[in-house]
Amino acid sequence: MPHRDSDGTPSAAPLDLSLLRTFLAVHRAGSFTAAARMLGLSQPTVTTQIRSLEDRLGRELFERVPRGVVSTPVAEELAARVSAPLDTLAAVTDRGGFGADVVADPVHVAGPAELLCTRVLPALAPLTGQGVRLRMTTGLTDGLLEGLRGGHFDLVVSTSRPRGRTLRAVPLADEEFVLVAGPEWAARIGPDRVAAEGPAALHGVPMVTYAEDLPIARRYWRHVFGVRLTGRAAITVPDLRGVLAAVVAGAGMSVLPRYLCLDELASGAVVPLLAPEDPPINTVHLARRPGAADNPHVSLVAERLLAAGRTW
Repeated sequence: MPHRDSDGTPSAAPLDLSLLRTFLAVHRAGSFTAAARMLGLSQPTVTTQIRSLEDRLGRELFERVPRGVVSTPVAEELAARVSAPLDTLAAVTDRGGFGADVVADPVHVAGPAELLCTRVLPALAPLTGQGVRLRMTTGLTDGLLEGLRGGHFDLVVSTSRPRGRTLRAVPLADEEFVLVAGPEWAARIGPDRVAAEGPAALHGVPMVTYAEDLPIARRYWRHVFGVRLTGRAAITVPDLRGVLAAVVAGAGMSVLPRYLCLDELASGAVVPLLAPEDPPINTVHLARRPGAADNPHVSLVAERLLAAGRTW
């Protein structure tokens, strides 16, 4: 029987809330597959529901692209209208209704192992006294951002700004990179020689890095010396703390974030080989999962990190 307005005239039936929830998940995740994981549905079910909503509205909501979907202007407008009410409803239903005495969910934070262990965890540790529970995951930025879009994390400390419009990200801190070596290698190279001769002064010095393609060192060479770095790593270890340990032990040279080796620089355990006027800088961002606002501890953690990041 058709739905009728108060004056008895036929009208369109109200939109199904389940369709709107699925739409919002796709809009936020940027793909049908990621939305299906978030909702606990199969991808065909998500596809069918989105098509049903598009048929109902008579408008296309998403355009397919190689890495997922892009929201159309119609979808952007719809998301702006329904996101807050649906998030509020989800906060009530997921926590057992009004007045329910429920402990807040853990906050899932992900990022590079070095940043999490040396900066993020010390900044967040006091929050445990306020009842905040934390779950930390380490990994590479691209994979962690995909996990954020898929709803696996609440916050990601990202070494690059997320692409697209599905994730909210704000600058957290700037990393300055410094070219360092152990004292023995620094003495062998000689003081001020790198400033005078450039990368030629480093010929024959073993390179320690976290990946075979020398990503941080290549950026440093390009930015500071204006040349392309060639050569192979003497040691690779997928954790910059391990890279620092190898340099301290005399393995050679490396390019490291200054925050990671502040103590070693102060003690002389590592020696800066160059002090360029314009060192390479990388801005670290804090990215947040859309729809995570129902857990107040997510906001608490984010605010704490943003305040601490100004001192890193």
